Formats: sequence, structure tokens, C-alpha cells
Amino acid sequence: MSKKPTEETIVDFPLPSDNIVQTFQLESSSIRGRVLKIGSVLEEIIQKHGYPETVNYLIAELTGLSLLLASILKYDGVFTLQLQGDGPISMMVADVDADNGVRACATFDADKVAEIDYKKAQLKDFFGEKSYLAFTVDPGGDMDRYQGIVSLEGASLSEAADHYFQQSEQLQTTLKLKVKKLGKSWRAGGIMIQRMPLDSKVVQEEVKESGDEDWSRSSILLGTVTDEELTDPRLHENTLLTRLFHEEGVRVYTPEPIIHTCRCSERKLDNVLATLPLEDLEHITIDGKIEIKCEFCSKIYRIEPPQETDKKS
Repeated sequence: MSKKPTEETIVDFPLPSDNIVQTFQLESSSIRGRVLKIGSVLEEIIQKHGYPETVNYLIAELTGLSLLLASILKYDGVFTLQLQGDGPISMMVADVDADNGVRACATFDADKVAEIDYKKAQLKDFFGEKSYLAFTVDPGGDMDRYQGIVSLEGASLSEAADHYFQQSEQLQTTLKLKVKKLGKSWRAGGIMIQRMPLDSKVVQEEVKESGDEDWSRSSILLGTVTDEELTDPRLHENTLLTRLFHEEGVRVYTPEPIIHTCRCSERKLDNVLATLPLEDLEHITIDGKIEIKCEFCSKIYRIEPPQETDKKS
């Protein structure tokens, strides 16, 4: 296996992008991948909540993983990645819409979380022994939802995701994801590769063996990427890909921007309140208003309770 090229052999690219997911193809094989870089959008998500540092770290990791996984899907709905268990963090969720609009939130016991050193802990230290990772694709409309569930294994979410792909019958997939706090701001970076299916229904043995070798070599090369390379805001994504896969030949596609968005609205909350019994509405009404906080964006709504005539209409 060849070594990475030296700095002198790297092509100079323009200033690096940020808050993007970029698709790439390895020309010498049927392997496609995604590069993730997220900084200010991630910080915007985190600042909305005021969570402790341990939770912020996991929110950043979950957000990065959800964006990488959502990028391989073709859908008009919402992709959701949810962690749930019986540990200090009982629930953590991130979702991504078709426009790469992402949001995330968590439910946890602050006192118990404060006792954990996230730099040394395993996932089950946060989420408990009876914990799992759920992947949900909701295409919207009349189409059926798809969900995959796997128990949490490993020290990181990328390891848990690898465990999921090893158990599933989907395309061979592997990834590297890193979260880092630079100064007071969080950022995440990652690379994921997938072995795409061959076109022919009847594949010769030598072609299959060649594909196996391509996958093995590309996976090993991906394993050489450093945490610093993944999280360096000054390193162009194309430079990083050239460092890793220069002998494979890399074709890159137009980066897709990531945004922070929330789909909460007063109209949606009105529809939810209209389904509640009047006695429940009276219990949560204070000074003629019902106060509701969106757990994703922390926006607070003060809404007039629906009247009896509204509920019957």
C-alpha cells in the first residue's frame, strides 16, 4: 500500500468550504463517498440549548452522523437518528430534511451527566445498558416509513453505525467521524465510503475479487485519516481527499450546503392542542395562555387554548 503524498505534491485548492456535505467517487473502483464539514451551523444548534459540555459533544457527534447518513438517501421527507436508553442521557435525537436542514436536542439527568468524563467514556456510560440507535426515514405523503434499530456498541457513534452496517444487508459502508472543540466553538468532520453494486447481474469471479481488493484498500486508506485532518477548518475537503485517495483517482461533485432549521410553528402546536381534552387544556393554561417550548430550537410559544367550538369543528 502506498503512503500518503507529501505536502509538496498536494494540489492547492481555493479556501475551504464549511457547513457542507460533498459527494465524491473513486475513479478506479465502484466506491462512492461523502465528506462532511460543519462548524458555525453546529455551533448555532448547540447555543440554542445551553447543555453541559458532555451533552454538547454527543449532540455534535449525532448531528454529524445524521448528516452523513442522510446524504446517501434520496427522499423528500425527514431522516431521523435517535439514541434512547436507561442511562444518564435518556434520549437524544437529530433529524435532517431533504434540503440538509438539521436540528437536534437531548433529554438527560444533569447531575448524573456531570459525573461522566466524555473523553474517556463509552456510549453505554451515557445511555445505559438497555440502549439503542434507531434510523428512521419518513418520506412523507402516503409512503411508508422505514426504521432500523441496533444496540449501542463501541466508544463512539461512528463505531455504533459501523456495527449497524455490519449487521444489515445494505451496501458495505464504513466511516470516520470526529468532533472537536476549537476554542469555545464546536465543529465536526467526517468521511464515509460505500461500495456500490456492480451493474452486471452476472459478475465474474475475478471482477468480484478485484472489487473486494478495492474495498479493502480504500477502507484501509480511510483508516489513516487523522482527527486533526477531519476537524481542521483550514484544510480544503478536496485536499483531504487527494491526500487519502490520490492513487485511486477522485472525482468530486458540487458541495451541498448545510443549514440549521426547525419545523416548529404555532399552527402545528394549535393542531396538537386541538386534540387534547378540555380538562387537560385547563390544567396547562396560565393567565389565558398555554406556554410551550420547542425542545429543538428553544423557541417559546404562548398560545390561546382552543375553545370548545374550535375542538368540535
